[in-house]
Amino acid sequence: MILAGRAIVIREANVDTDVLYPGSYLNITDVEEMKPYLFEGLDPALRDELGGDTVLACGPNFGAGSSREHVPQAMRASGIRCLVGESFARIFYRNCINLGLPVFLNSEAAAAAEPGSAVAVDTDSGTIDVDGKRFETPAVPPFMQDLLAAGGLVPWVQKRLVAAD
Repeated sequence: MILAGRAIVIREANVDTDVLYPGSYLNITDVEEMKPYLFEGLDPALRDELGGDTVLACGPNFGAGSSREHVPQAMRASGIRCLVGESFARIFYRNCINLGLPVFLNSEAAAAAEPGSAVAVDTDSGTIDVDGKRFETPAVPPFMQDLLAAGGLVPWVQKRLVAAD
């Protein structure tokens, strides 16, 4: 699978989930209603750059702080196709996978991305292309590709349970 788009870049280190999606909006459960609050505590103007073809390039330890599932949910709903980062906070990384938002670790690719860069990730081969420069990342295992294609862990399990009946 190829995930392609134009880059939005957040280079800061240790960007936490509290600024990506502030706590005052955690009572919202509808993902469409979450979208207007994504990046609220960081830079609300970033929302204007989002579209169905966005790849978010991130600095080190992105997603630190509270375990907020709202962040990857709002990101997916806002058109972020995947994240390419130097490193991710452990819980944030797992929340992204569980909620069907692909994340890729490659500090060189993340550093090469500039705002508006063309980024393409080949999940089968494990390559990331940034403005024609190629970087290697581990290929996504087939079961994980199935999980992401299903939209996350819960839909993937539900699909398997129905197939088992």
